[in-house]
Amino acid sequence: MKLYTIIGDPVSHSRSPLMHNHVFQTLKLSACYTRSQLKDGTQLKSYLLKRSFSGANVTVPHKEDAYQLCDEIRGIANDIKAVNTIIIEDGKLIGYNTDADGFLASIHSYKPLKNALIIGAGGTAKALSILLSKNNITPTIINRSSNRLDFFEQAGFETFTW
Repeated sequence: MKLYTIIGDPVSHSRSPLMHNHVFQTLKLSACYTRSQLKDGTQLKSYLLKRSFSGANVTVPHKEDAYQLCDEIRGIANDIKAVNTIIIEDGKLIGYNTDADGFLASIHSYKPLKNALIIGAGGTAKALSILLSKNNITPTIINRSSNRLDFFEQAGFETFTW
């Protein structure tokens, strides 16, 4: 049986196990999806390998730690320096970021869009800003504090605090 998890802190509220396990059962896959609360994100790699997980989703506050700990990074995760999906291949952690793909698909019917306002400056905001920009949509980012806006300002995006 393959074992998957969502890792974060907090994570007890996550509905991911319910959704993923339903899919596993429906498709008759020998797999199980759990929750893993991890206080120290620097322990993510050893935690996954020690418990023989096949993969994981990563949520707050560990997306940047996951980026640092993966053996290989693929796709947009290289641009935003944050990983939310890990696949374990031959004992190596392969990191991806899938935060923005679903969002972009969900706004496809609203085209043509020229501008987007992103509220918050975490890993998902980074992914969205890069992907929106690559699709000719200009993002503006607002956040409660300025200390997380450096990434966006260095990328040339307009930012505001409130």
